[in-house]
Amino acid sequence: MKTYGQFCPVAKAAEIFAERWTPLIIRELLMGSRKFSELEIGMSRIPRSLLTQRLRTLEDAGLLTRKTVGDGKRAEYHLTEAGADLFAVVKGLGDWGQKWVNHKIGHEDTDPALLVWDMHRRVNIELLPKERVVVQIDFHGAAKGTYWLILERPEPSACYQDPGLEIDLFVSADTVAIHRVWMGMTSFAECMDDGLIELDGLAAHVDAFPGWFKLSIFSDVKPAVISR
Repeated sequence: MKTYGQFCPVAKAAEIFAERWTPLIIRELLMGSRKFSELEIGMSRIPRSLLTQRLRTLEDAGLLTRKTVGDGKRAEYHLTEAGADLFAVVKGLGDWGQKWVNHKIGHEDTDPALLVWDMHRRVNIELLPKERVVVQIDFHGAAKGTYWLILERPEPSACYQDPGLEIDLFVSADTVAIHRVWMGMTSFAECMDDGLIELDGLAAHVDAFPGWFKLSIFSDVKPAVISR
């Protein structure tokens, strides 16, 4: 049975929204992802076949539209008014999770690819220097890998392969530590003081780097004290 068999709107909405991966797909679309490959970055563990299935389900439910672009072989996904209206639901769910559940980020919670992707879409554009800044981020600890951010106006980008550009700023970061910074659980300054994050480049870039990012949209939600 795919329905709860109830007239309650909570049940009706949950039949669409509460399937595994669906809230994350909607989160990514709300944050600006449009291409299939971009959605995969935001959900690296979802099987491609299941992502395709979920997108079709959301399209059938009237939450998104699929548009062909370019030569007609590529598709983009855009939320409809009904889909965009889920922003408050997704934000509220994330706020609740940050307050009551997400008190500790462990090794199993880290996802450097998603973190870098989120960083590129949470840039304070107005604070960037006029010239392009290429940032190389080397993760170590819980997860290892190297990624690049190309910070420029009007649209920063994230790279998962060496872009072949001269690097202006090198960032060496403990994976768990920088995830905790992103979620507002600690600060760049504290992690730099502890040697968990190291920056190497022009002094102006090193000083400005933390301010170039807005952090996660949930970073301002403070964890609640749970009484047991």
